[in-house]
Amino acid sequence: MSTAEFLDAAGDLLAIPSTADRPEQLRQALEFAVRAAGPATVEWFESGGKPSALLYHGSTRPAFRALLNAHLDVVPAAPEQFRPRREGDRLYARGAHDMKVSALLEVLTFRELAGSLPYPLGLQLVTDEEVGGRHGTRYQLEQGVSAAFVLIGENSNLDIVADSKGLVHAWLHATGRAAHGAYPWLGSNALVSLIGTVNNLLARYPVVREEAWRTTVNVARMDTTNRAVNQIPADASAWLDIRFPPEDADFSGQPESRILAHLSQFCEPGVTVTIDHTDPPHHADHELPELKQLRQAARAQGYLGNFLRKHGAADGRFYSQRGIPAVAFGVGGAGQHGPEEYADLTTVEPYRRALAEFLRDLS
Repeated sequence: MSTAEFLDAAGDLLAIPSTADRPEQLRQALEFAVRAAGPATVEWFESGGKPSALLYHGSTRPAFRALLNAHLDVVPAAPEQFRPRREGDRLYARGAHDMKVSALLEVLTFRELAGSLPYPLGLQLVTDEEVGGRHGTRYQLEQGVSAAFVLIGENSNLDIVADSKGLVHAWLHATGRAAHGAYPWLGSNALVSLIGTVNNLLARYPVVREEAWRTTVNVARMDTTNRAVNQIPADASAWLDIRFPPEDADFSGQPESRILAHLSQFCEPGVTVTIDHTDPPHHADHELPELKQLRQAARAQGYLGNFLRKHGAADGRFYSQRGIPAVAFGVGGAGQHGPEEYADLTTVEPYRRALAEFLRDLS
């Protein structure tokens, strides 16, 4: 496929507004990628209303020596971000950086090489990574999909993401006693108790002003059912997004009950914690032969192939939990989830060549 043909195909894929609230567009993006992958056996999956697919050559699903993973869903954006535009070496669109350009390159590499490699190569396409990945990658793993090594095409500028933070999503629930706002001694303000608890947490985990490899707490939402300015709130709630590195012993390797006990220490009277879900950190051993070969392939294209640590969670954690090494390796760019998201087109051809070289040399 020529550069012009690739850019046309990328533009068509980026124009699909495949957000979580658009099931028809999720399926449209998935079917587009499956068609682009060429002749192959396709297993279709669906869980929680989110479709996914697994592609390989042969009539029976193998245990894959290598598996390429890509997500085709994107976060919401203004309508104009689904009209891709090129400015010099930048391709602007929602999903250009995260991660439809890398996804299409994985698809085309699978099409080119899967039938000629001396080992089974799989292509895993999912549509729910941006909302947690539990109905795509994790669901396929629960259905028996297995691999010796997984390469996820998340953006990395040809560096290698071998470490990512774990996460905890938790709710704070505060209860008080309603009363007239002019007579605070007759009530108990649940919102004040909630704010006190949040302040206790932020005193322990201050808001980060620059990049730091430590535990962070994002207060994503605070709410109360009270809608009267002259009433003391009897209830309040907050949503916490907690990200933690493997070194934090209060979270890493701990069962949910221990994490719950740890968070409860920060609660003011009348405030309780519930945990929505937890995921451990993702890690791949830097000394693995596959990672050494991937670094060599990146360096052959003039890139350093450095190891990166990412603060966000990605689908690699589901493999890491099962002892399957997984890394992210993709094109360059910037602005993911923002109004000026773009892919760096100067990295497209080096990425394609590095990915192909890695797969050909993989023993």
